[in-house]
Amino acid sequence: MKKNLFLLCCLFILTSCDELQNVVNTLPGSGTPGISDAMIGNGLREALDFGIDKQVKKLTMTDGFYKNELVKILLPQELQKVDQTLRSIGLGSLADEGIKALNRAAEDAVKTATPIFVNAVKEITFNDAKNILLGPDNSATQYLQGKTNQALYNQFNPVIQQSFGKVGADQIWTTIITKYNSIPMMADVNPDLTDYVTQEALKGVYKMISVEEKNIRTKVSSRTTNLLQQVFALQD
Repeated sequence: MKKNLFLLCCLFILTSCDELQNVVNTLPGSGTPGISDAMIGNGLREALDFGIDKQVKKLTMTDGFYKNELVKILLPQELQKVDQTLRSIGLGSLADEGIKALNRAAEDAVKTATPIFVNAVKEITFNDAKNILLGPDNSATQYLQGKTNQALYNQFNPVIQQSFGKVGADQIWTTIITKYNSIPMMADVNPDLTDYVTQEALKGVYKMISVEEKNIRTKVSSRTTNLLQQVFALQD
């Protein structure tokens, strides 16, 4: 089932919005003229679980961050001069390894996101759903970001710190920073890479979700079921 996480959330709650109830009641179903709330709820909860899992897996795969230009983690401003200096003295391969290691840590950390998103979906209210459905192309992403950002940061940060050791990022960056700080006339650097990668990993998660949300809102071909087609025709 290829359904988008956010728009499916809207569909589940939409059935209880008074101003759209009459439209929902025209959908084909059994018994009464419309599909029951229970049927829609059960089906969409299952689809939401699938959608969350799908989104997370895109970023947890090898190179999920590193080879995705939308979310690839680059160096913070403080370290861009480090990167340039290392390349200028023939240490470009070491600089490349440093960037790759940061992205590997993010890929590892995002594996822990699913339960937090599931809990956020369960908390969506009737009013939230109406605002999401009728809002801008990224309104569902904004909603989830507000609900999950702090919890995901708290979850990601220690995992990324551990991942630095697992993927070798701590050793690589210790070498990089030590080499840079030993170069004459250069001011020493000592960045908080754990915090930086945590923040960038969060941006990457929300970015990919936003891309999926916009597709199903703006491309009729992305609405892969009759229910999606009928409900989201309301916002076209």
